[in-house]
Amino acid sequence: MASDTRDRILDALETLLLDVGVTQVTLEAVAGVAGVSKGGLLYHFPSKESLLASMVRRLGERSDQYLADAVAQGRTVSETYLQSPIGEGAPEISIYRSMLASMRSADGQHDEVQQAIADVMRSWDAGLLAEFDDPVQAEIVRLAGDGLYLAALLGLPDPDPDLHRRVVHRLLGTDPAN
Repeated sequence: MASDTRDRILDALETLLLDVGVTQVTLEAVAGVAGVSKGGLLYHFPSKESLLASMVRRLGERSDQYLADAVAQGRTVSETYLQSPIGEGAPEISIYRSMLASMRSADGQHDEVQQAIADVMRSWDAGLLAEFDDPVQAEIVRLAGDGLYLAALLGLPDPDPDLHRRVVHRLLGTDPAN
């Protein structure tokens, strides 16, 4: 039950961040949207910074699970990292929503939140480095994936699907016919 309450509070925080931005988010507002008392919220999250950092850590857990599932299905880390950020499935949408809310929480005022975001953004580095003999190529793939995701977060137009596919094949050195 506590996990359900924690998730409900974190979902409420994401909703508020997406709707009004970090400057308008208060513990009282989050508690109200989550349907808990402020004391109930403080039981789980002793401060606004703790609440924000927990939201980002949950994003990291979801992202790690998404990657593990993709690899279990036979996809590589780099293919998964370079995919279009908004897929058709619920995990992609949930991660996208959490990432957007997390980015909106990064106001430079909370060291714990900034570190949690940095940890999430770099969490796939080891997997990318393991797939390439050249660390420069792994970094190029990471930067391209970051750019794709940031463009989606900003609402920029999706790249042409055929061009995107060709870019991924070139970056990964794979045969575009497959």
